[in-house]
Amino acid sequence: MSAATPLAIVTLAAGKGTRMKSNLHKVLHPIAGRPMLEHLLASAAELNPARSVVVAGHGREQLEAQLGERAIIAVQDPQHGTGHAVRQAEAALAGFDGDVLILYGDVPFVSAATMRSMIERLHGTDNPAVVVLGFEPADTLAYGRVIADQGLIVKMVEHKDASEAERACRLCNSGLMAVRSADLFGLLARVTNDNSQGEFYLVDVVNVANADGRTCAVVITADPHEVEGINSRAELALAEQRWQSRRRKAAMDDGASLIAPETVWFAWDTQLGRDVLIEPNVFFGPGVAVADGVKIRANCHIEGAVVGEGCEVGPFARLRPGTVLGKKAKIGNFVEVKKSVLGDCAKANHLSYIGDAEVGAGANIGAGTITCNYDGYFKHKTVIGERAFIGSNSALVAPVKIGPDAIVGAGSTVTRDVAAGELRIVRGEQLVKPGWADRFHDAMKKKKAEKK
Repeated sequence: MSAATPLAIVTLAAGKGTRMKSNLHKVLHPIAGRPMLEHLLASAAELNPARSVVVAGHGREQLEAQLGERAIIAVQDPQHGTGHAVRQAEAALAGFDGDVLILYGDVPFVSAATMRSMIERLHGTDNPAVVVLGFEPADTLAYGRVIADQGLIVKMVEHKDASEAERACRLCNSGLMAVRSADLFGLLARVTNDNSQGEFYLVDVVNVANADGRTCAVVITADPHEVEGINSRAELALAEQRWQSRRRKAAMDDGASLIAPETVWFAWDTQLGRDVLIEPNVFFGPGVAVADGVKIRANCHIEGAVVGEGCEVGPFARLRPGTVLGKKAKIGNFVEVKKSVLGDCAKANHLSYIGDAEVGAGANIGAGTITCNYDGYFKHKTVIGERAFIGSNSALVAPVKIGPDAIVGAGSTVTRDVAAGELRIVRGEQLVKPGWADRFHDAMKKKKAEKK
């Protein structure tokens, strides 16, 4: 790809996605917590495109909301095939002079390297009019075929229109193409719908160019999985499984230990440091960064959280968005943390909820403690100072501040600030009645005996 040649990306996403049986647009279904379209556009962004056009049809409002100003939305309505879809991008590419890469929103894992190889081939010495991305799957199924000779395309044919001899060819068409903008729409204007489906096939631009005596070339991906389309929930699950498998291996290659890799689920942007230990059944949502030496015990759910060096989390802990744990902080079993910062060596070992809080370094939060952050209308903040000790089964009613080195006695409901170094006990006075329990038991036993 020439550094001086601008690039435009045209992504086709006009299909109805009927096999998904969903109100959500097909290309917005997530894989690893990220819409499949965003996976694709992130790879394309590595090529620094000058323009990005998404061709939409059904559900285009959802695409507009997702993409905002990051892409021009061209509308295909009605829908008469892939060639017709690309033609809808003509107005969006008015005045553009460069290369055009045609992608599919439901084929999300085409790598930037593969895209780049297509553009580079377009600038080969034989000056091809069209470059097609081909692949050789284990099962050719109903894919269109690329009939080629030494990398040059003789003919493109859809499976429905192919002869038995052509169907015997193992080189399949991914649908992805690279074409110069100066050629693209002229070629498309000459494509007809004279086929079994009555549609305008994008692949026919190759046959039109060949008929003009021009060269068309095929680039073959080494990994057929990167061009697999996703059209159903089952295919979505399979894509997720393959993505997770690759990510787990990458995590272990980079120095993390996964005791049961198949039970750990990463998000697209999960960051792990070295010597991180992850026990079974851990789920990472988007936005998680884990520093070196962290131990994540079994059955934890973590999203939108930053976990500092040497921390220990879990088992059975939940870290929600906005959680930040300082170095060697500890979150134990059945503890939930949301939008809270815990300082270095702070601890909440069991059965607590910490929400909208700031917890100082070395503070200890006892079992059963909750920060009462919501009054039914607004969220309020709890501030716990350094080395403060919060006794078990305490309720801290925000907004409230607990000073450094303060102690809150077990079972307290704290509604006012606690000064530094102060002891706060908020509970009824203990009542003692010597012998009362013995008299009670004797009376009840006698009453029970009389009923027999």
